[in-house]
Amino acid sequence: MEKRAGEERLNYLKTIVDRLPEEPGSYQYWDETGTIIYVGKAKNLKKRVASYFNKNQESIKTRMLVSKIQDISYTTVRTEEDALNLENKLIKKYKPRYNVMLKDDKTYPSIAIPETPFPRVYKTRQTDKKHVTYYGPYTFVGALNNVMGLIKHLYPLRTCNLNLTKENIEAGKFKVCLEYHMGNCKGPCIGKQSEEEYMKNVEEVREILKGNTRKLEKYFLLTMKKLAEELRFEEAEILKQRLLTLQNFNAKSEVVNYRMDNIDVFSIEEDEEHKSAFINFMHVKNGCINQSFTFEYKRRLDETSEELLTLGISEMRERFGSKAKEIIVPFHVEMEMNNATFTVPVRGDKKKLLDLSILNVKEYKKDRIQQEEKLNPEQRAVRLLKELQDLLHLEKLPIRIECFDNSNIQGANPVAGCVVFIKGKPSKNDYRKYNIKTVIGPDDYASMREVVYRKYARAIEEETPLPDLIITDGGKGQMGIVKEVLDELKLDIPIAGLAKDDKHRTNELLFGFPPQTIGMKQDSALFHLLTRIQDEVHRFAITFHREKRSKHQISSELDNIKGIGSKTKETLLKHFKSVKRIKEADKESIAEIVGNAKAGIIKAYFDNNIVSKLS
Repeated sequence: MEKRAGEERLNYLKTIVDRLPEEPGSYQYWDETGTIIYVGKAKNLKKRVASYFNKNQESIKTRMLVSKIQDISYTTVRTEEDALNLENKLIKKYKPRYNVMLKDDKTYPSIAIPETPFPRVYKTRQTDKKHVTYYGPYTFVGALNNVMGLIKHLYPLRTCNLNLTKENIEAGKFKVCLEYHMGNCKGPCIGKQSEEEYMKNVEEVREILKGNTRKLEKYFLLTMKKLAEELRFEEAEILKQRLLTLQNFNAKSEVVNYRMDNIDVFSIEEDEEHKSAFINFMHVKNGCINQSFTFEYKRRLDETSEELLTLGISEMRERFGSKAKEIIVPFHVEMEMNNATFTVPVRGDKKKLLDLSILNVKEYKKDRIQQEEKLNPEQRAVRLLKELQDLLHLEKLPIRIECFDNSNIQGANPVAGCVVFIKGKPSKNDYRKYNIKTVIGPDDYASMREVVYRKYARAIEEETPLPDLIITDGGKGQMGIVKEVLDELKLDIPIAGLAKDDKHRTNELLFGFPPQTIGMKQDSALFHLLTRIQDEVHRFAITFHREKRSKHQISSELDNIKGIGSKTKETLLKHFKSVKRIKEADKESIAEIVGNAKAGIIKAYFDNNIVSKLS
């Protein structure tokens, strides 16, 4: 029954596909609840939609989408650009389940100038008021503050909300505020500044906000010279200071040839792990970047970089009202836009712009990942383990990593340690200490063989978890020993080795048989994780060896004293902390702890030993 229903559904959809026009447009897929689950665009609607129903469709996600489609609708448009814009609007409106998701949904600040007498110039996030001109939005608040700082430095405009109509001013309803006394306002509220002069300043502010700072520079220079010729030196000095301020601002803002005007720049950076893509948008006017923003798209299907970039171009140009006639991109895109051409630069100033955009998008991706990992430290660990999995071509994620190390001094008190890291963090409850039982003398290979065999033979017997990766604190020899043991136990566990250079510093990761050096940057987070595991097993084994050596030394000293039992020895060590301090203590001090009789025995023993050594 279900099979028949499925065949009927596909036949119905194919009849729709057969009737589709070979024109540009947007298509919409609907599910059984009457909800749009996907919106797409096409240069040729019939050809594009038909491709979804290809039997050789490889993408699992696309096959899942097709299985949910119950109906198809479409809208034809005149150009591919119109199709892209329509797709973008429909995605925003319906938020379909299978479409890429623009994660950024912020409202960015703009600069507003209302159509009122003596208008203020102020920052705002609301852009829906009538009779107000908005400039922006500014995606980087620092850039907005820089512009506002420039305007405040150049022009003493009012910041109050007073209703400065001609009638109110003439009626004397207002008094000047602190801003007037500080020189930040010329007092239009009491008639100290004419509306004509004030509006002239506002028009110059508008030129700055449009990015026409070069035009304003020329105006300041010509007017300043004219005022000087007319011997109006004070007014000329004011313009000179404004000119210097504006030139200083332009020098900091200008990144390329100032003749480059009205250009959009886009770049894209992939993040395969999180199924995301980051897209940077910059707008250049008069050689200065007056808008720059990086945003993230979350993949839902297997969208290509080109598909994501074209969607990003449409979104950002609409959002920021860009009408740039040239669009710089990192690679060729199959996209046509009215009154705009695409450029893929290979050298010169345009290539510098593209490189700057790429630098911005890479930094944004890095910052975003670090920010997410601060909120979720486990995510960072999983990312590093995924990186290790890819580097070593492991079948599964190395969630559980175990590392071994031996410790002895010329074969004395030989021990070994095994540390366990789960999801990149030490699992100290799973650490194990081993006294070497079968090896005589300093033989690291034989010691490693014994410990690894004991560890995993017991794990098999008790059915305790086995590691996803074993790391040896040593090179090819240690790896070979571990492999021999695993083969004997019929275990298939990947083995890696961390080898040191002549200065005893870890410098390479070994993997495979025969072992090969795996390229890895020594300043990378993954390298730091591996060396941390190595340092931890070395610390663990060394600490155990010191404890054993210390206990051995203590027992050989105090156990030789006849008449001193284990409880007395424990009491003495608890109080004096070491055998050396017991030796150095006088009889009275020892007697306070264990009594006169035992104190006399202890002092006599140590005094006799000293005499015998001297003789």
